[in-house]
Amino acid sequence: MSLNPILLMGGYGAIGRLAARELRSRYPDLPLLIGGRDLAKGREAAAELGKAEGVVLDPSADDLGLGERPVGAVAVFYSDDRLAGLQFALARGVPHLGISSGIYEIAPEIGNFMLKPTAAPVVLGYEWLVGATTVATLDAAKAYSRIDDIVIGALVDEEDGGGPAVAEDFERLHRMMPAALTRQGGAYIWRSEDDAVTAFHAIDGTRMEASGFSSIDVVGLATATGAPNVQFNIATGVSSSRRRGEPKSTEIVIELNGRDHSGQALRTRHAVFHPQGAAPLTALGVSMLLERLTGLDGNPATPAGLYFPFQVLDPAAYLTRLKAAGGGLLTLEVR
Repeated sequence: MSLNPILLMGGYGAIGRLAARELRSRYPDLPLLIGGRDLAKGREAAAELGKAEGVVLDPSADDLGLGERPVGAVAVFYSDDRLAGLQFALARGVPHLGISSGIYEIAPEIGNFMLKPTAAPVVLGYEWLVGATTVATLDAAKAYSRIDDIVIGALVDEEDGGGPAVAEDFERLHRMMPAALTRQGGAYIWRSEDDAVTAFHAIDGTRMEASGFSSIDVVGLATATGAPNVQFNIATGVSSSRRRGEPKSTEIVIELNGRDHSGQALRTRHAVFHPQGAAPLTALGVSMLLERLTGLDGNPATPAGLYFPFQVLDPAAYLTRLKAAGGGLLTLEVR
């Protein structure tokens, strides 16, 4: 088990704090470095956690301004345009997890990994809510011998802001990539304008107007299942829980179509939900990935390689932790 501190770059932001608390709740003695440009905010977050230290980071320095201080893993919670965290992790040979990049930003990260493919495990953690979509979809896919269509509908409650870093990510992704990467008939295409306008039904059956979104989940799910048709759509509005008069939640609707193991046509609908919104669900994925990457969970640390989150996370453990947090994976009525 690694006892070197885990560096949380941007760990005093909304999702970074939640991820740190998730780690602290399970590993009370795990040392954490809460890093960023604002030392006061880092120290404040560290004091709340205990056994943590706030540090100032210099993204222009090879050592991030940390000198020879040992680090066990690096998690980045903002858009690291210099790839400072990744380069630092590869140089040190420690795991790296980033959650803010978009598909159009993937090439520099892969390029860095390709030059040091045996240095450390690197997780492309920008699947929707860091593994929540893919882990649940692949679990539901076990009922199929062949999957022809996967349609993902992510519902973001309009009251679920997630903090400044999340808002910046969304603004950047929509500005730079207005078309939606989609697999259609076995080919990858880009849906845009009218082709990207769609709708899906929320957990409670309410029709939600949606638009196509470029998520790396499309690539991961298409590759893992062989499905020739995969699309990801997103809607902003009122979540099903809030329509019942309860607090906001987050939900991901999963629609599958194909053949079961007896060769019969099969169509199912499922939904992932978390009763507290998107940020806690994201923090759950980050925490479980860092546990698995470093061997904190008592199993051998993840070997060097380039990974989707679903390749690192244990599905049964993930769904158990999700249930313990009050969320779950539901089976919905087919429409």
